[in-house]
Amino acid sequence: MSDLVKAFGMAGRVAVVTGGSSGIGRAIAIELARMGARIVIVSNESIRIIEALEEVRVFSPDSEAYEADVTSRPCMEEMVRHTLQQHGRFDILVNNAGITRDNLLLRMSDDEWDKVLEVNLTSIFRLTRLAIKPMIKARWGRIINIASVVGMTGNAGQANYTAAKAGLIGFSRSVAQEVASRNVTVNCVAPGFIATAMTGKLKPEAREAILARIPLGSMGAPEDVAMAVSFLASERARYITGETIHVNGGMFMP
Repeated sequence: MSDLVKAFGMAGRVAVVTGGSSGIGRAIAIELARMGARIVIVSNESIRIIEALEEVRVFSPDSEAYEADVTSRPCMEEMVRHTLQQHGRFDILVNNAGITRDNLLLRMSDDEWDKVLEVNLTSIFRLTRLAIKPMIKARWGRIINIASVVGMTGNAGQANYTAAKAGLIGFSRSVAQEVASRNVTVNCVAPGFIATAMTGKLKPEAREAILARIPLGSMGAPEDVAMAVSFLASERARYITGETIHVNGGMFMP
């Protein structure tokens, strides 16, 4: 075991990462595994979840994939039961799963609003409520919610998404106050523009416009977000709770 892994104190911890089959979630799962945690990857992407698990098991052979829809209450209840039965503990929860359904408000349908809020906020409320029970009992836990820079700045065409991400930050601060006395911390990581399959579809002019807003001059990598999550999940962040770490290259400085 390396000195870094020892310092982070995650060896033997069990971490559940939702949306862990691709993009930022996949990078988070791999980084937490590299730091010694056993990972339960939760995703509804059948093929990608197996591919992600293969990468995670390079560092954590006992990790597993759990295919499920995070908006299904019964599925999430069963996932938590399975994790506790299979691994005997539930130490770290990373709420990363999310979707977009962009549209201008005048054209936004009720379904576009409801679906984004259901996945990006309500499902996190439900899963966090389930996860804090074993954490409180163990008197140790880490909850990291993946927010977004637009939850702070707003973004035209994303009223549903920005509302969910802004709500997530407020939610995290409230829960942090409720569980702090049990040595459970709750924090957010708010990525800016990260190079993923989604941003790879941007037109060149749109990409240049984005880069012009970023003082560091480039998009971030999923690994940049993963390392911030890994820090918050570690013993080194034991005295940090209710905070939001911005990983955005300087495009927003609160």
